[in-house]
Amino acid sequence: MQKLSLLAVTVAVGATLIAKPGDQGSSVESTNVNARYTVESVSLAGSSSSAWKSRISTSLRSDLDRVIGEKLDHPYLEQLAARMKRELRVSNVAVRVTKGNAPDSVSVIFEVTPGHEQKFDIDVAKFLYHSDEGWSGEADITTRAAGNTFRFGVVSDSDSLVERFSGVRAKFERASLGTNRLGLSFEFDTFHNQWNPASAAAQPESPLDLYNDRQDYSPQLTLVLAQPLDWHFGVHFSRFRLSTPASRTESSNGVVSTLRYHPRWGSADDPRHPDDPEQELDASYSLESATRELGSDSVYTRHQIRARYRLHHLHNLVEIGFLAGKITGVAPLFNRFVLGNSSTLRGWNKYELDPLGGSRVMHGSIDYNYRFVQVFYDAGAIWDRRQDRGPKQSAGVGLRKDNFQLAVAFPLRAGRCEPVFFAGMNF
Repeated sequence: MQKLSLLAVTVAVGATLIAKPGDQGSSVESTNVNARYTVESVSLAGSSSSAWKSRISTSLRSDLDRVIGEKLDHPYLEQLAARMKRELRVSNVAVRVTKGNAPDSVSVIFEVTPGHEQKFDIDVAKFLYHSDEGWSGEADITTRAAGNTFRFGVVSDSDSLVERFSGVRAKFERASLGTNRLGLSFEFDTFHNQWNPASAAAQPESPLDLYNDRQDYSPQLTLVLAQPLDWHFGVHFSRFRLSTPASRTESSNGVVSTLRYHPRWGSADDPRHPDDPEQELDASYSLESATRELGSDSVYTRHQIRARYRLHHLHNLVEIGFLAGKITGVAPLFNRFVLGNSSTLRGWNKYELDPLGGSRVMHGSIDYNYRFVQVFYDAGAIWDRRQDRGPKQSAGVGLRKDNFQLAVAFPLRAGRCEPVFFAGMNF
């Protein structure tokens, strides 16, 4: 009996120790000794580490920066390593933690193992059918070597500009030019142009000329002023052969500058805050000025402000867009503003609004998506003369999954309305 009593007491004491470890002077932190360390720095290691850092997304780069100053969280670091592996397309990204300079601090190092990196990427940037414009498509082949990116693409687009332009694009990019804050790019395009009958009919009454062929060359520098603020500046040279019996060639050469602000808040990949909304703002101001000093036949100044705000929470997605622009002087048709395509005034035909585009534009839109169901509303105006300014509105519904969209839109006006249908991918 005494032995049984002693055994019962022993079991009871053991159960108490297991159920209440805190009563013995331990703490939650003692079960995870790393939790008391503060992250002092985050870096990438391995060959071509500077090139890899320039290739990761702004969202991932921001999440890496936010780790600094926080308590060490190994599961979250492993999540970041997995995202980095997917974005860089490498065989492995390992997390290594070393002692920091300050007491109770550590440095986090992401060690990148290249492995068999994919040599070529094939991307379909646009594949779209529009009931008023027909088919548009663009595909690119991209390869990377020693921190350089080479891109070659083919395009046939009747959606973006007044005309349909078809041809090839070639682009070279170096994201890091001695420092991660400075990048360089060169782009060369050559296109053949086709015109809608409405544009051809309107041209004789306009000082603007139609053209058959166009070549563009654009060297630019990119300066990261402060994440997430970038400044792109350079020059743009265009040559185009006019659709006249003499087939005269003209030039449009100017300086270009774009200031872009692209912050993000929250992250769908952050396991610490899975229910936080993900927000994104992409805002830019662009200036292009063509001058005689650069040998330009056209002299004009083009201003454009563009912004898009995105809020994603659970199954809800809200996007708000804004566009405003002004041209002083006479710009060639490929630099004039357009409304009434797959992204602006989606219920209108752009050739009905202005078959030659406009020198003034104002546009706003709001899209709401619940799961894959989409509704949207657009309002805007495009004009040359103030007396011709007339605001238009449109609304539509559709299905949307990631970058694929199937939608029908209607112009909001009195009388008979012809719906506009479009489907495909438009990045």
